[in-house]
Amino acid sequence: MTAPPPVTISTPAQKRRSLWLVFCCTLFGAAAQILIKSGANTFAPDPTVAEMIGRIFTNLPLFTGYAFYGISTVMLVLALRHGELSLLYPVIALTFVWVTILSIMIFHDSMNPLKLVGIAIIVSGVAVLGRGSHT
Repeated sequence: MTAPPPVTISTPAQKRRSLWLVFCCTLFGAAAQILIKSGANTFAPDPTVAEMIGRIFTNLPLFTGYAFYGISTVMLVLALRHGELSLLYPVIALTFVWVTILSIMIFHDSMNPLKLVGIAIIVSGVAVLGRGSHT
């Protein structure tokens, strides 16, 4: 039986870097979702699974979207090394905000008062959690 790994004490600079990495994760995650949607829009109405898998490698937006998800995941792993999970993970919810904004700009999705309230709740929640981590 092996001993658990030692607990490392992170410096304030490492914790700030972790927060910035997760913030960047939200941007890469949002870009990934937009690219995947763009790539999916080029599919035939009812593609087979084999057609979809084959298109992953030949559809540049789709492939780039998946690559961005990979980059986002690596950044998250690096961030989790020195950050507080209880602060970092809720920040990922900002991805929903970026996707909504980008969807309106790129795909001309509609915006309504409920979506605005939802965005405000997400941003407020992340802000409250951020403030709570400094007490």
